[in-house]
Amino acid sequence: MIAIRQTANDNGNMRILLVEDQADLARHVKRALERSDHEVTLAVDGPSGVAAATGRHFDLVVLDLNLPGFDGLEVMRRIAPIDARPRVLMLTSRSEIGDRVTGLKSGADDYLTKPFAMEELLARVEALGRRVLPGVDSKVLTTGNLSLDIVRRRLVRDGQSVELSPREFELLQILMREPGRIFSRGELFERIWARSHAYETKTVEIFIMRLRKKIDQPGQASLIETVRGIGYKLQSAG
Repeated sequence: MIAIRQTANDNGNMRILLVEDQADLARHVKRALERSDHEVTLAVDGPSGVAAATGRHFDLVVLDLNLPGFDGLEVMRRIAPIDARPRVLMLTSRSEIGDRVTGLKSGADDYLTKPFAMEELLARVEALGRRVLPGVDSKVLTTGNLSLDIVRRRLVRDGQSVELSPREFELLQILMREPGRIFSRGELFERIWARSHAYETKTVEIFIMRLRKKIDQPGQASLIETVRGIGYKLQSAG
């Protein structure tokens, strides 16, 4: 999922498919997205979600995992062959950790755990929307003095090549795709190590420390900021 789909409007507004069977939640989410000037289509089960996604183009699918008909993972499997497949934001319960990992490995771009604040949902949607704006080349991610080539799996800092291990590369790629966004330690662990049990705090901390040694400039503040009690974020350029 490297190619950018040039479908979002210049102002970042998107065509969004919301697949959610809980009527009250669906109504509130749809209203919040529409207030942010997104165009929203609602589907209430797996089959109608697939029918909508294959019947017209959407920039983003906000997809509940626990759906009638068939679940969100099956929806993802059935829409995978679509040309210019939309981004997918999964909605999961706290008990669906294993499915969340499976969904990320199956191609979901992000997940949000229920219950969630509407502001958090809108922030995740906005972040995913930035990835589909015209004029952005997602094959090379650039933040400040860092340039990460996704295809060649190569990092350049200030014109100098920097060697990264596979795990370091995956971690930096996640952070660079959304500079300024705070990632929890648990989310980073799930995305990179794809484990369904409780995350290992020390594992994430060790790889953050390794990355800092490779990308930070001596005597300057780290590009990867620790957000106390939450996780980490990559400093935005400028």
